Amino acid sequence: VQLQASGGGLVQPGGSLRLSCATSGSIFEVGAMAWYRQAPGNPRELVAHISAGSITNYADSVKGRFTISRDNARNTVALQMNNLKPKDTAVYYCNAEIREEVDGTIRPTYNYWGQGTLVTVSS
Repeated sequence: VQLQASGGGLVQPGGSLRLSCATSGSIFEVGAMAWYRQAPGNPRELVAHISAGSITNYADSVKGRFTISRDNARNTVALQMNNLKPKDTAVYYCNAEIREEVDGTIRPTYNYWGQGTLVTVSS
């Protein structure tokens, strides 16, 4: 199983970006999905979380500006980021709880990470 994040880039303050995360591999079930970010010199922090039932939670710093969504048919998760601020500059990582099927056996849930995509907010 692999997660592939995309959509990062350079944007001016007040601008928008949409991050996407695709999954691949022999997936039996996807549970909760999330986006984290890590700015230089800072620990990785949770940005947004969406449960298997599409209940969402956000960090206080992004509430009202970011929206997390998922497509259960495609096992993807997205993060729409609006009104971006310089403090949003970070590497963004997608995360998912996935049960893999291997040779007819369903493995226990494992926490998978994408490779990260850089978001830079600067004028």
